[in-house]
Amino acid sequence: MRSLRTNKRYQGFTLIEVLICIALIALALLGLAEIFTLSVLNNMRSDRMTNANFLAQQQVDFLRNLTSSELATLFLNQTIDEPLDVNNDSTLDYRRITLVRPTGNNYEVRVLVFSAEQINTDIDSLIQNPDRYRVKARLITLISR
Repeated sequence: MRSLRTNKRYQGFTLIEVLICIALIALALLGLAEIFTLSVLNNMRSDRMTNANFLAQQQVDFLRNLTSSELATLFLNQTIDEPLDVNNDSTLDYRRITLVRPTGNNYEVRVLVFSAEQINTDIDSLIQNPDRYRVKARLITLISR
């Protein structure tokens, strides 16, 4: 009589092999999820900086279109402080500070754009130390007349 024991071929995976495979896949997916989250945060930061640079450039373009007398009358030795709602949702998004100073025949224009977190911060503190308050855009240029 033949032995009751026959050579069985193992087909399929054992429970431990399946659990190890699931754990490895989970680790890979967690790494991908973290990379995805970081990329979304970086995209949002980049978007805010792009908008801030656009707002600074927009202000300089506006000032460049003024005549010398308009520039002197409206902006000379004044600090313009504007809270801005970019997307018209009744929430202030940025704070733009513009300084115009005469330098001979030219005007030095300095535009600082801060995020909404700095809406209530003292303006002198923002002007004196913009890096401390995480300026989003800083544009300094000369306008000649």
